[in-house]
Amino acid sequence: METNSKLFYKKHFIWDKISDDEKNDVFNLGDDYKKFIDASKTERLSIKEIIRRAEKEGFVNIEELQEIKAGTKYYYVNKGKDAVLAVAGKEKLEKGMNIVGSHVDSPRIDIKPNPLYEKHGVSLLKTHYYGGIRKYQWVAIPLALYGTVVKENGDIIEVAIGDDDKDPVFYITDLLPHLAKDQNDKKLSEAIEGESLNVIIGSLPAEGKDDEKKFKLNVLKILNEKYGMIEEDFQTAELEIVPAGKSRDMGIDRGMIMAYGHDDRVCAYTSLKAILEVQNPEKTAVAVFADKEEVGSNGNTGMHSLFFSNMVAEMIALEDNGNYSERTLKKAMANSSMLSSDVAAGLDPTYPQVSEIQNSAVMGQGVALIKYTGSRGKSGANDANAEYIGKLRKVFNESGVAWQSAELGKVDQGGGGTIAYIMANYNMDVVDLGVPVLSMHAPFEIVSKTDVYMTYKAYKTFYNKF
Repeated sequence: METNSKLFYKKHFIWDKISDDEKNDVFNLGDDYKKFIDASKTERLSIKEIIRRAEKEGFVNIEELQEIKAGTKYYYVNKGKDAVLAVAGKEKLEKGMNIVGSHVDSPRIDIKPNPLYEKHGVSLLKTHYYGGIRKYQWVAIPLALYGTVVKENGDIIEVAIGDDDKDPVFYITDLLPHLAKDQNDKKLSEAIEGESLNVIIGSLPAEGKDDEKKFKLNVLKILNEKYGMIEEDFQTAELEIVPAGKSRDMGIDRGMIMAYGHDDRVCAYTSLKAILEVQNPEKTAVAVFADKEEVGSNGNTGMHSLFFSNMVAEMIALEDNGNYSERTLKKAMANSSMLSSDVAAGLDPTYPQVSEIQNSAVMGQGVALIKYTGSRGKSGANDANAEYIGKLRKVFNESGVAWQSAELGKVDQGGGGTIAYIMANYNMDVVDLGVPVLSMHAPFEIVSKTDVYMTYKAYKTFYNKF
């Protein structure tokens, strides 16, 4: 008869189980991750940092290749907002790939196409928020402005203001408590309206001007001097408001990291680090870094786009002397295994009532495997099959990966989704596996360094041993 210790399932805190050497690895990885996320305040900057690191490790642009053979390291970039990294395996692509797919967009506030106005001696920008934010969290905090501006002559300007120590910051005002009686009577979700998320960009008038738009004019003059912009350039720009400030160690023991954009750049980082260390895998190892997940994965840079399958088609042709068939593409996709690399909702000790504790991701207990997401009776969920999870369980346990199963809150509390269901349409095995996060979608989120380390270890194990 089995002993009781073997009969029961019990999770453990990572810190109690790992060696001193691995404890050092946890902190070293955390330091490197902070450098990555500080360089990745937007989806475009994330892709630039991913490619910079990939090229440093010998990855080359797929457009430069004449053939692909075992061990070849290459990448593809789609419109500056998606990237795919691959290490060619010993097996043919039609036998399938091991894919880890994350997204590099995060909830934020976007600047409208015609945003600039002045009112009562203040210059402001009109905005439209992106993704599922809680609007009240974005007022009365320092903000930074990032983005890309395309001028009429085709010149491209990169804007970054607010994170350098010498930069000014931006701000969305909130009511003082003395005058907030009516606001206090509203529901939390209605207290701050979307159209009131107006960003203060200036407060000084243009010198020697008495016209009614002298405050707006001064902002335009500064933008023109710094970037050569005119007001019409806002129409052809992608400008984003994000929280100002770099990532920080959190807690007196430095066991956590506070940063903007953990969702989902922490999974982008861990999958990147894992694939950069892959050498001569049996199956081709692939890391996908997608855009638009926070708004439904639509558009030509979202996972509903054909950019990934188009790249796989190119991979097949380069592997087989220019020969390509749709049949081979379909077999390659259907025979693949994927980890949808997205964050999980960590069990919040202050708000445990929204979670079903027995099936929640506990901070510090490892990477979270989420069999299904969705909402209202698993609506929209991928719901991975038991056989696939069983294979992952075996390889993770054999490799010392600390993992835990989880779901997104109580059954009737809410829900959410990832790119898993999209990739499952190719008939490949897919399951969500990522880092637990506290205060998800807040301007600053929290992760445990031990969970970040185990997520990296899980992805590396998946690439090398699955």
